[in-house]
Amino acid sequence: MEGGLLSALLLGSIVMLVVVLNHFLPLLLNLGAAPRGSFGWPLLGETLRFLSPHASYALGSFLEDHCSRYGKVFKSQLFCTPTIVSCDQELNHFILQNEEKLFQCSYPRPIHGILGKSSMIVVVGDTHKKLRNLALTLVTTTKARAGYLNDIERIALRVMGSWKDKKRIFFCEEARKFTFSVIVKQVLGLSQDEPQTAKILEDFLTFMKGLISFPLYIPGTAYAKAVQARARISLTVKAILEERRKNGGDSSQKGDFLDELLSVGNLSEEEKVSFLLDSLLGGYETTSLLMSMAVYFLGQCPSALEQLKSEHQSIRANKKDEYLNSEGYKKMEFTQHVINETLRCGNIVKFVHRKALKDVRYKEYLIPCGWKVLPVLSAVHLDSSLHGNPQEFHPWRWEGYNQTSTKKFTPFGGGPRLCPGSELAKVEVAFFLHFMVLNFRWKLEGEEDIPIAYPYVEFPRGLPLEIEPVPSEY
Repeated sequence: MEGGLLSALLLGSIVMLVVVLNHFLPLLLNLGAAPRGSFGWPLLGETLRFLSPHASYALGSFLEDHCSRYGKVFKSQLFCTPTIVSCDQELNHFILQNEEKLFQCSYPRPIHGILGKSSMIVVVGDTHKKLRNLALTLVTTTKARAGYLNDIERIALRVMGSWKDKKRIFFCEEARKFTFSVIVKQVLGLSQDEPQTAKILEDFLTFMKGLISFPLYIPGTAYAKAVQARARISLTVKAILEERRKNGGDSSQKGDFLDELLSVGNLSEEEKVSFLLDSLLGGYETTSLLMSMAVYFLGQCPSALEQLKSEHQSIRANKKDEYLNSEGYKKMEFTQHVINETLRCGNIVKFVHRKALKDVRYKEYLIPCGWKVLPVLSAVHLDSSLHGNPQEFHPWRWEGYNQTSTKKFTPFGGGPRLCPGSELAKVEVAFFLHFMVLNFRWKLEGEEDIPIAYPYVEFPRGLPLEIEPVPSEY
């Protein structure tokens, strides 16, 4: 018994030594060259403060405090790892542009567990290049499909048609109905009424709750339920793929991406299924959140809403075809300003995870090999030296502005991991806003339901709106 006690004490001492070394060695190494900062508690570091909820259109107390004390680049201990945090536009650009050269995508292990090891979000190197090229093919195939824009219009009008006798809606839920219907049509060729669509949506809601939960795999927890929901979605998607194979993959008949995917020979079945799940996730949650943000900010800015309405009334008056088409979309200039300003203020993606592949010297700083690196995109969007009155929703700031050549606006990331579906998201939001401003007036219900970054952004109450239909030609 005494020997067992000594062994336990020895093991505990070794574990404690590892924890202490993991915490204090980074403080001693490269002390003069690494950015200033603080490491907080052993192992956990300052993670809880960093992840403390705050309004998504604000930096949050952690970043405000550390930037004021240490500058826009500082060191910390986050996610159990020594970390360099960058709130600097130049360093962020440098990190994103040197993907796979000096830095590499490096998300925490629990994210791998819930998204899957083959997810495009977590894979690196040649595997990521292969999947991203496939994603670009999805975008091209979708945009080229004859009924693509018509589908978006039909789905938008169908969602809004369900508001006919309502005086109050929870907009986040309505936005998710719309984006989910659009993405399953684009990716899987399924309509809203098919049984598989309802089944996938049910599991997807469970999956999303777990994606933002504490990563503890114990039966009954949100995380465990999400992992199980992903497995069920995978089985459903596999069955859809198998059914398409049996039918010969007639893309001329279905007009979606599945046939393109089935023809790809250098992907395993697991990679194909994981890619489809990534496509559903990207087209569903982030796009619906962008829609909700736009409606929220417009509800607080009557002058922007009025100009937006005027633009869409003009587009409707000059519309020659039955459906809204690409020519109408090209005329939505102020709409694009609204979307850009929503992305800048709302900060759907606050930061991204990277790690240094080697010792990297940048200006006066040394970023040690193996350290986590967090480019904070929201910090640049809310930097008063780059954007006047950064917390004000002001779409007119984008007039005459070429966003493609800027370092101070990166809502979709940058470099080789730039979001391939960003343009599709903008089209969906623009079309939905077109029909919403022409068919409804709305008012935010109270002022307490604001977008909160956990860091994953959501509206705690689901964005309740008081709505009123207006006469329309549609």
